[in-house]
Amino acid sequence: MKIRGVIVPMLTPFADDGQIDEGRTAALVDFLIERRIAGLFPLGTTGEGPLLTTAERKQVAEWVVRRAAGRVPVIIHTGAITTAETLELTRHARDVGADAVAIVPPYFYKLSDAALFEHYAVIARTLPDVPIYLYHNPGVTPNSLTTELVFQLAEAFPNVTGLKDSSGSLAILFASRSLHGGAFNTASGPDGLILAAQAIGIDACVAGNANYLPELVVSLYEAVQRGDLETGRRLQAQLDDARRILGDGSDLSLFKAMCARRGVPIGDVRAPLRPAAVERVDAAWHALEAAGIM
Repeated sequence: MKIRGVIVPMLTPFADDGQIDEGRTAALVDFLIERRIAGLFPLGTTGEGPLLTTAERKQVAEWVVRRAAGRVPVIIHTGAITTAETLELTRHARDVGADAVAIVPPYFYKLSDAALFEHYAVIARTLPDVPIYLYHNPGVTPNSLTTELVFQLAEAFPNVTGLKDSSGSLAILFASRSLHGGAFNTASGPDGLILAAQAIGIDACVAGNANYLPELVVSLYEAVQRGDLETGRRLQAQLDDARRILGDGSDLSLFKAMCARRGVPIGDVRAPLRPAAVERVDAAWHALEAAGIM
């Protein structure tokens, strides 16, 4: 599997009482697929994955896979603070039919590269039939994935098949394109780098703003793919305006509010994250309209 296109790190829909909600999850999955996104990536940072219980993470994974129904690939984020829980969540993702998993390095404790290698090795050796995306996101964990570690893991385990990099650098992604004979799947994280990443041959982008603006992000990706850099630059600038207006995911409540304004109500964020004030939501929506984005 090599995904090319826009992968959406799905927001997690909650009911009004704060519990995970199957109906709202299905509605968001349909909304995104109908707008030609290339893949779904639930339960990551944008999806408030660390704020869900293990049981809730399993339930959401099952709902997303079932609703996607093979229309697009589903990559479940299964990273956790312990190797045992990561293995449990990865096995569950396989059992419910996910196409792949993505695993962020364990958070809280600082680990050596040898410890990180063994953490991933346990998962890859135990579940050799599960495609694994390494998930480099040093903003949420003290443990970074170096170029050397990515290469070591990919060369040791055929099922380490891709890298999602949210570090803000494209260096590791560019270097890893040659892994597995060029079959290694590369996906950039920051939405501000979509144009640049595509220009250097990165396969996909994982775009949080695509939760509420899938059309814009898909159009940006497709413009660059057909060599229309003028349109690509214009659309990247529009996306950057949206990022500025909404804080680029620093307040997930705003992302969720914009989905609701577009007719896909998915509840609000889970504590300790805080809901955005109504006045701020209104201001953000009107700013997007004034900028010609909505």
